[in-house]
Amino acid sequence: MAADPRVALLDRCVAFLKEGGFSRFSLREIAAGAGTSHRMLLYHFGSREGLLAEVVGRIEEEQREALGTLATGSDDPAEVSRDFWRRLADPELAPAERLFFEIYVHALYDRSWAEPFRASVIAAWTGPVEELFVRLGFDDAEARRRARLGLAATRGLLLDLLITGDRETLDAAAELFARIITSPPPVTNPVPAEQGRTNRSA
Repeated sequence: MAADPRVALLDRCVAFLKEGGFSRFSLREIAAGAGTSHRMLLYHFGSREGLLAEVVGRIEEEQREALGTLATGSDDPAEVSRDFWRRLADPELAPAERLFFEIYVHALYDRSWAEPFRASVIAAWTGPVEELFVRLGFDDAEARRRARLGLAATRGLLLDLLITGDRETLDAAAELFARIITSPPPVTNPVPAEQGRTNRSA
């Protein structure tokens, strides 16, 4: 079966932008680098912004696949969290991550071209991360809470790193978070039946 031309074109754009940088290129420059015309990019993606949102979506997909690989390769959930942070904190990913947050801001303002990004930026991650926590033994409700906390905290740490460059402090913060997010939930001791009856009669 022939490859989807839109997908194939996006693949070429992603490859070019990974080599040359992200937000600094015009649509014509991206088209030239991907071996196509700017009209073809407009036809498939609507605008330069729409194309960049799709590029970010593809990179996010690659990160989810990487997390899945890490999760299946280790029995230590804290180590999975550490390894994933080390991957995200790689300086080579910083240009793509800056673009991610740039598109995120546009999505907050309901830009129409950012709609696919807005629809997936949370939803595409919650399922796989929830499944990871379920495999670690958490029930569905706890897995859901931890998945959202993990997503929000990791993005917050990454944004801090991109702004401050304080790698030492943020690596330590990520280490602390890895221990917290994978720790068992606190055990609640039920009130003994006899004590419960005593309290009610008091």
